[in-house]
Amino acid sequence: MVKIRLSRKGSKKRPFYQILVSDVRSPQNGKFIEKVGYYDPIKKNATKNFFISIERVNFWVSKGAILSKRVKNIMKIKKLC
Repeated sequence: MVKIRLSRKGSKKRPFYQILVSDVRSPQNGKFIEKVGYYDPIKKNATKNFFISIERVNFWVSKGAILSKRVKNIMKIKKLC
């Protein structure tokens, strides 16, 4: 099964997340299929702290990928879902 989920990057107490399409069997920060966006909760500017390629997400969802709870919540907050 394929899932669209967050992968934590950045240093201690300075998180940065990549939004990845990956197999559920691979580790959180391990092998992935495609990078579709990023989320930076530290940035103050609300327009530059989040990016996601809606076309690629819709493509993967049409192929059977499932959004994780966190990605779904972030998309709802940004009014993309």
